[in-house]
Amino acid sequence: MSTTYLYLAILIYMILGFIVAFKARSGMEKGAIEYFLNNRNTSGIIAALSYSATTYSAFMMIGLAGFTYSGGVGALGFELVYLSGLSLVAFFGPRFWLIGKKNNYVSPYEMLADRYQNNWIGVAASFSACIFLIPYLAVQLMGVGYLLSGLSGGSIPFLTGVIIAVLLAIAWVLIAGMKSVTWTDSLQSLIMITVSILILFYVIYHHLGGFISFFNQLSTHSGQILTVPGPGFFNFKTFLGLSLPWFFFSISNPQVSQRLFIPRDLKAMKTMIKGFLAFGFIYTLVSVIWGFSALLLIPDLENSDLATPALLASEYVPTLLSLIAMVGITAAAISTIDSIMLTLASLVVRDLFKKDQSAQPAVKERKFGLKKDHQELKIARIVIFVIALLGFFFAIQELDLIAALSVAASVGLLVVVPSIFGAFYWKSATAAGSLSSILLGSFTALYLQFSGWHPFGLGAGIWTLLISLFSFIIISLFTTAPQEKAEQFIGYLKTECQQKNIL
Repeated sequence: MSTTYLYLAILIYMILGFIVAFKARSGMEKGAIEYFLNNRNTSGIIAALSYSATTYSAFMMIGLAGFTYSGGVGALGFELVYLSGLSLVAFFGPRFWLIGKKNNYVSPYEMLADRYQNNWIGVAASFSACIFLIPYLAVQLMGVGYLLSGLSGGSIPFLTGVIIAVLLAIAWVLIAGMKSVTWTDSLQSLIMITVSILILFYVIYHHLGGFISFFNQLSTHSGQILTVPGPGFFNFKTFLGLSLPWFFFSISNPQVSQRLFIPRDLKAMKTMIKGFLAFGFIYTLVSVIWGFSALLLIPDLENSDLATPALLASEYVPTLLSLIAMVGITAAAISTIDSIMLTLASLVVRDLFKKDQSAQPAVKERKFGLKKDHQELKIARIVIFVIALLGFFFAIQELDLIAALSVAASVGLLVVVPSIFGAFYWKSATAAGSLSSILLGSFTALYLQFSGWHPFGLGAGIWTLLISLFSFIIISLFTTAPQEKAEQFIGYLKTECQQKNIL
């Protein structure tokens, strides 16, 4: 594909993104809550689009399509498990929003530290998130680099693609923080879904004879790709090990759960959830059908992850549509990158490097002065650059370490799930139980991922969650809970939920 066309497509995308980002900046106040959470004033539609863009990275059209190519229809079930996990947001979303607004929380780990009256919980959870999410950020950068390099036949170096991605992500985060991110995310999510649907229909109707013919060809395809386990990739243990971390994704990943603080009201929260469900269901079907299309048109690929790049570079997709698809996949990657950078920056300034790490309340009902806000934002911007540099460093190494940690990301972030459940529903949960759960779970996730050990054939995600859960429960039973805070926290939410008819 022509390098000129590729650069032109990227340039147009950049111009649109900067217009949206600077538009978002107009009228923005200069406080920490404004920067990190858009002053808790995001509309339901913008929140839904931003939530979608943050969740679905470039590897939806690459990774899920690749899973479908190699594993058949089991990939659809795997992704639908994530959508079913959004039922957790129906319970936790309103509670996150209510308690976040009351106590002025910025990060989900700040909330946990306050609930358990121990700042070290925020430190441990934030440090764990950095370990697992910075390399995952690097994978997004690598995806853009490989995409541009592959479509240009090597004329655009891998390094150039990585630099473009990291610079755009930094710029859009710095321009207006969460407001810029949500607005550019909205643009990017619309590009993602529109492009994917457009190209899918083109391929199906121009090269596969329409959907009836398409499904007839799949039903007669070798390998039983429309049955489970099909070609054999998705046996029960593999399916469970991959799906379990995804079920809890909406509350375990801080860049996603932080979005539960940003809606302007509970009505906007409901719109966000409904909008994401619709977006996610459509995008899931598109990605799966795209993987099946690649299997029919370009069979026998040695690497299933090349299904999407191979199809885009083939004669089956016109140059213009391939360019638009490239922009869509790039947009998906950058939306994930800038969300991770902003969230990690908030974790660092609000949780990881507090001046007082004693076992005192992490947060009281704060009223931020301009001086303190200025200091936090100054540190946050420095942190964003540091995170970007770390991600860039990992990306240009092209090490197997990155692949291992990208898989470990969703597993490692499971360690906060027991603490979140306990914070909202168990008054006897303790700081010691939460802290031990996070530390032991993180060690388990790292060890099992790098050693490749699967006790009893079960994946790292299952063991990580089990060890985190049991350590949380057992240690909480033998230690003292912050009863006064638990009563305030849970009692307030119970009263508010009853008054507002929340489940």
